[in-house]
This record gives sequence, C-alpha cells and structure tokens, in this order.
Amino acid sequence: MKPQASALTDDFDDSLITIEEDEEAHEDDLWFLPGPLEEEPDDLPPGPRAEPPDTAVIEDWAKAEGAHAARLAKVAGRLGALDDRLLRGPEGWRHRLALIEAADLSWFAGDRVSSDRLALWISMRLSGAQDDPNALARVGWAVRRLTGGPGPMADLAAFLDRRDPENIEDSAERFEDRAGGWLDVMITAADLHPITRACMGFHLWSLAGLGQHGDQMEAAVTASRIAACDGSGAIFAPLAMGGAGGLRVSGLPTERLARWLDGMNSASLTAMRTLDDIEAWTCRAENVMAQLSGRTPVALRRTLSQWPLVSAPMAEAMTGASRAAVQRNLAWMEASGLIREVTGQGRYRMWKATD
Repeated sequence: MKPQASALTDDFDDSLITIEEDEEAHEDDLWFLPGPLEEEPDDLPPGPRAEPPDTAVIEDWAKAEGAHAARLAKVAGRLGALDDRLLRGPEGWRHRLALIEAADLSWFAGDRVSSDRLALWISMRLSGAQDDPNALARVGWAVRRLTGGPGPMADLAAFLDRRDPENIEDSAERFEDRAGGWLDVMITAADLHPITRACMGFHLWSLAGLGQHGDQMEAAVTASRIAACDGSGAIFAPLAMGGAGGLRVSGLPTERLARWLDGMNSASLTAMRTLDDIEAWTCRAENVMAQLSGRTPVALRRTLSQWPLVSAPMAEAMTGASRAAVQRNLAWMEASGLIREVTGQGRYRMWKATD
C-alpha cells in the first residue's frame, strides 16, 4: 500500500516559514532601532593616544647615551676636574660660580636678573623699583639650591619649596602625585649616567606636569644638581655659563643629549676659566696688599673673590667693618689696579676684581 505524505509534517514546515517571515516583517517595522554596529560610519574624532611606558622612554635615552658615549666621557672628565678644583679651593669659589650660573639661568628663563641686582638682593635683600620681586625670589631660590642643601632626589617637594595646599579639592591633581611620577621615572633610570639622567629629567619636566611660571629655572637647577650628584666639590654642574644652547627643547633624545653635552662642556670650561682668573687675582692681591695692616683688607679680598660684584654697603655688611674703613680700602684697591668700578655712577657704585 502506498504511504501517504504526512499532513502534519507539511503543516509544521509551513508554520515555521510563516513564523520566520512574520518575524522578518516585524523587524522591518521597527524603524526606530539602530542598525547593525558594523554598518554605522565612524564619524567620531580620534581619541588620545596612549602614553608610551616609562621603560620605552628610558630605552630611548639609553640608546642616545650609547650613541654619544665618547662625548659623554669627555664631559664627565671635565666635570670631574671642576669637582676636584672646587674640593681643593676655598668655599667662596662655589658661591661665586653659583651666583654666575643663577644669573645666566635667569636670562634663559626670561627673568633677566643682572649680576649686580642679584648680588644686592642676595646679600642685603635690596631691590629697585624696576625689579620684579617674584623674579628675584626665583633667582634667590636658585642660588640657595646651587650652593648647598639636600638634592632633589631626597625630597623633590622640599627642594622646590612647593607643597599642595591644605584645602585642595579632591578632584584636583596633586603636586605630590606629579612629583612622585617624575621621581619614579628617574629612579627607574638609575643605570643611566647622572649626566644623561639629568638631561632626561630636564626634558621630562613639563611632560610630568611639574611646569609652572619659572619651571625652566626649576628644571635646570634640579638637573644641574642631579648631574653632579656623584661629586664632592662641585655641588652642581654648570649648564648656562657658556650659553644656554644645551637647554633648548627640540628634537629626539639623541639630538637633545648632544646639545646638552656640548652646553655642559662649554659651561664647565667657562667655570674653570673663572676659577683660574679669581685664583690668579687672589695671589696678586695678596702680594700687593701685603703692606696693609688690619683685618679689613683680608676680609675685602675674600669678599671680592666670592662675589662677582661688590658695593660699599655689601662690603660693610659682609666684612663687619665700618663704612669709612671699607670705602678707604676700596679706593686704595682701585688705585692699585686690583678692582675697577663698573657702574660709572656717583651713587650705588659697584666694583669687581680686575682680570
């Protein structure tokens, strides 16, 4: 007997087709739903790129250090010679170099504090109506940090004299966090030479969010202390005495380190020539002034070796001598060719040691 087709099976298949067709038709009616994700055009602007990891940044500077190994060794030797010279010399030499470096850095940072204004501010806190008190305070801070005290790696916030306010908002970015991030990178780069590490830290300063008005001064002073961290005589590495070309911010790490090394080499040579000149002047002054008696000539000679420029009120405050004794000895030294007056004025006159 011929089997009959199952009517139930046929009806079941038809019902499936009907249901699927109904669902497709029903979905077509849902015009308010968004289309498939892959069909939407990508009109959104590109988001921020992920920052490279700290290790990648350090690797770039390690490659730059390897590329300039010979030049780095030369500059390190030059800095070592300066360190030995200052270790054997009088304390006043460090102070003199710090004043010169701070004044030159102020011109690089845009404050443009001259040596005579800086000398008056540091020694007696005197300033003129045309002087910017904030600029003088920044340069005064630089002199203090270039002449002594704990380095930046011990406590960066204390080194910079910057703290978060007590009433800071919870949503605000804290200075301690930014400083901690910068210090973490510097500690991770401990295998780099201090000179290379100082250069890297200087160029990462703004990227770490440490920049504010005067940040170039802070970054340079911090880097100069790090570069000389292995020394015993030189508290800082000169960066601006021979010109601030090494502090220019542009190019890849290899280019930046090359400029940094050239700038440090020039600045170190300038510092050594400064010490040569003041040592020769001190010997000459001792011979010429041997005929003078009393403590004022000796104190004046020491003051003039420590300060690039000296005024009569400054000399009076530094030596503890009377105004009359100071002016009498300054006049005698000027007549003997040991010092010369540089302002050309009748009042507020300043003298410097002759070359």
